[in-house]
Amino acid sequence: MVAFALAMPVNLEDQFAFDAAHHGHEVVLRAVSAPELASRVAGAQVHVALVAAESRYLTDRLIAACDHAGVRLVVVAGSEREQRYAADLGLYDIVEASTGWSGVDAVLAQSQWSAEPSSTVRSALGQVIAVWGPGGAPGRTSVAISIAAELAALGYRVALADVDTHGASVAPALGMLDEAPGFAAACRLAATETLSTDELARIGQRYESPVGGFWVLTGIGRPSRWPELSAERVATTIAQCRQWVDYTVLDTSSSLENDEEISSDLFAPRRNAAAVTAVRAADHVIAVGAADPVGLSRFLRAHVDLLETVTTRNVSVVMNKVRVSASGLNPHGQVTQTLSRFGGIEHPVLVPHDLAGFDGAVLSGKTLVDAAPRSSARTAMRDLVTSRLVPEIHEQPPQRSWFSRMLTRR
Repeated sequence: MVAFALAMPVNLEDQFAFDAAHHGHEVVLRAVSAPELASRVAGAQVHVALVAAESRYLTDRLIAACDHAGVRLVVVAGSEREQRYAADLGLYDIVEASTGWSGVDAVLAQSQWSAEPSSTVRSALGQVIAVWGPGGAPGRTSVAISIAAELAALGYRVALADVDTHGASVAPALGMLDEAPGFAAACRLAATETLSTDELARIGQRYESPVGGFWVLTGIGRPSRWPELSAERVATTIAQCRQWVDYTVLDTSSSLENDEEISSDLFAPRRNAAAVTAVRAADHVIAVGAADPVGLSRFLRAHVDLLETVTTRNVSVVMNKVRVSASGLNPHGQVTQTLSRFGGIEHPVLVPHDLAGFDGAVLSGKTLVDAAPRSSARTAMRDLVTSRLVPEIHEQPPQRSWFSRMLTRR
């Protein structure tokens, strides 16, 4: 039996209350508006809140209250406009009013309320790769997208998640809609303990490519929604992604500042919690910097904070936008020597500045693999993936020369 709370017009409320009782459930709370339901839901023994997709019955405050109380929120929409309203708030559990109680049953059957276990749980845990970089647009998102595309091209199941709470940009870079942010929706499901691999596949968007597609969990469209990405929710979502795909690539924000040092409330949400949690949960961290005097200075200062935050030794440095015009003659040597001298960083990955290739990719909403497969930047990203992230698949026994084979035969 499931305990329901209802907030909807009287005609719908009576119908759904009757159907709930008929199917063996109980309606323990009825509210005439979203503010009333938000104020009472925490004190009631409610499992699911069933509300109409209207501003009177569905608000940001109600979503936050249900998240805090661990109550699953299911929306009943009677028109396309109401469906868009619910989607704009980042909700995916939407039932068409015309389907009646069968629609509610279908939604509840997709999560923990189902008696059947998920059929897509993986037997081995996947790897998590966090892409981080200092402020100043060093190219974190471009690198994260390229890594996801290269891994997918190798035949792996890949998910790209936008965890940036300051300026999420994966969705527009790939020409996707971000009205209903997938990663925020996953975090809300994680808060109510209803997140599963099936739910991730439902809320994720698919980037299709003839070379190899991957899943995308888009980021929050408005930076003001950062409280939805708390440390606990992000950690739970990342853990679930490990069971979903082979590789999860996290595009993080730049700031790793500890908010606890500037806040007296130890239980308040942290603006940088998502980025800190992502780099700490990662098996491999890709640190991205811009290969110019300003970018190098920013990177070297922030790199110290990164090393104090991560829990893995697998940190690869990628210097993006390497070019003669910004670094002088022999830019590869200049950048490598600077990193070694001032940061003790050896063997960085240097990505050439291919403005035309990246511009073409963004303009067409594609990855560099699809938009400019012969790009020098794409070649560098492919080498990064094959040599440092999945080197084992390319390890082959050394080939003996013709002369050695002849000696063996003799």
